[in-house]
Amino acid sequence: MIRRPEPVQVVKSRRDAALDQLVSGVPYIQFLGIRFDRRGDELTGVLPFADTHIGNPMIPAIHGGVTAAFLEVTAIIELSWVAMWSDLEAGAADVGKRPLPKTIDFTVDYLRAGLPRDAYTRARVNRFGRRYASVHVEAWQDNRSRLFAQATGHFLMPSDDG
Repeated sequence: MIRRPEPVQVVKSRRDAALDQLVSGVPYIQFLGIRFDRRGDELTGVLPFADTHIGNPMIPAIHGGVTAAFLEVTAIIELSWVAMWSDLEAGAADVGKRPLPKTIDFTVDYLRAGLPRDAYTRARVNRFGRRYASVHVEAWQDNRSRLFAQATGHFLMPSDDG
């Protein structure tokens, strides 16, 4: 039987629905206001500026904990996205309802103050195995070549049997 390609809008809707399902399953993402823009298989994390993100009103600068959380959330969502991509492309349903990777360790490098404006992140998976993964994440604001933070994390991947 010949499989016909799905219409572009159906594929986009299924991908976007899976991403929405994945992100909406984490209340802390909503608490911080983080969202993810998708272009094909590439995700960009977006942290819209909010006064509640400021840790030092004298500078003012985004709180280091907010920065670290934004980086870690991006790493976990990217890993989950990579893990479900092949099933998503094969037409599987409810791919966004899987257990999330668990953090083993996460190291943040604060390179400069995060200013009171929107911030962006992208993650790159360095190693992806059945049990273990390694991810590098970068955060910037106005200029992608001028990072304000970066992080490296190692994660325990959820097992296939639940």
